[in-house]
Amino acid sequence: MKKLWKGNEAVAEAAIAAGCRFFFGYPITPQNEIPEYLSWRMPEVNGTFIQAESEVSAINMVYGAGAAGGRVMTSSSSPGISLKTEGISYCAGAEIPCVIVNISRAGPGLGGIQPAQGDYFQAVKGGGHGDYKCLVYAPSSVQEFVDLTAKAFDKADEYRSPVMMISDGLLGQMMEPAEIPPMVDLNKLPKKDWATCGNDQYRQRIIESIHISPDDLEAHNHHLFKKYAAMQKNEVMVEEYKCDDAEVILVAYGSVARITKAAVDELRAQKIKAGLVRPITLYPYPTACLEKLAKQKSVKRFITVELSMGQMVEDVRLAVNGVKPVDFYGRAGGIVMVPSEIVDFVKGGKK
Repeated sequence: MKKLWKGNEAVAEAAIAAGCRFFFGYPITPQNEIPEYLSWRMPEVNGTFIQAESEVSAINMVYGAGAAGGRVMTSSSSPGISLKTEGISYCAGAEIPCVIVNISRAGPGLGGIQPAQGDYFQAVKGGGHGDYKCLVYAPSSVQEFVDLTAKAFDKADEYRSPVMMISDGLLGQMMEPAEIPPMVDLNKLPKKDWATCGNDQYRQRIIESIHISPDDLEAHNHHLFKKYAAMQKNEVMVEEYKCDDAEVILVAYGSVARITKAAVDELRAQKIKAGLVRPITLYPYPTACLEKLAKQKSVKRFITVELSMGQMVEDVRLAVNGVKPVDFYGRAGGIVMVPSEIVDFVKGGKK
């Protein structure tokens, strides 16, 4: 049954339903409802909640709980995720399954607490040091946030890899009807024979991200990138909206995609053939979808719409590969555009 949920609280309850029993975090606006909710909810399911002394401490606690085989999550907002990136790289290197939620805010620096999408590079291009990737989901509604939370935990276990869900203060703070899925049976989750859980007659298991030998480290990098290739093959998620006969394709993700979809409808009402591509996975990116549309005869150009100075636009340009022009429209500083601004831009009005 659907209930009215705030986005941050919905993702917290969805994590519980998905079997998460460990949460380590630190307060920062606009994601504070997640740790606040889990501070009382986690003990009700015999889970562990710790407000760490810092974001750095929190992500290293995630490493420990994930290495022991637990379903574990942390959350933060942009500057806090920056502090976690060293630990995220360690988790990727050690193949620790975990879920990281970023309710992003405006920057750079301390910035402001308003919604923004300036963390795209951070999420998709690695963020921390070394060669690694995270599977990255970008929900655009509270219900999708809930649904992707369950998927995130399953995929983290499947690939033994960190999974990031990137949202923003708009989706985190808004309220919408959503249905939380039934609680999973922890006893029916896949066994983690690699984990340091004290099983298998106490056989020693060492989980680490250090490889002193260059040959060993190179081999490990190739091993990791085989997993990322499998993600690229199997995990791409994308929505196409009114693209069949479109002359202009708008590309947007997350909460901005909802605003852009309204702009598409308004453009259609004005007899302008617009369509929307909404990446649901930011990594792996839906490159093939954009390549296909770039070859579509009706398409004249692409426009990327973002709450940033332009980050995802680089991936759109790579995908389109010069076949059609790619323009960019964005707002920064936490200012959220309205559909009429996008309509004006498409029509060649005020930028």
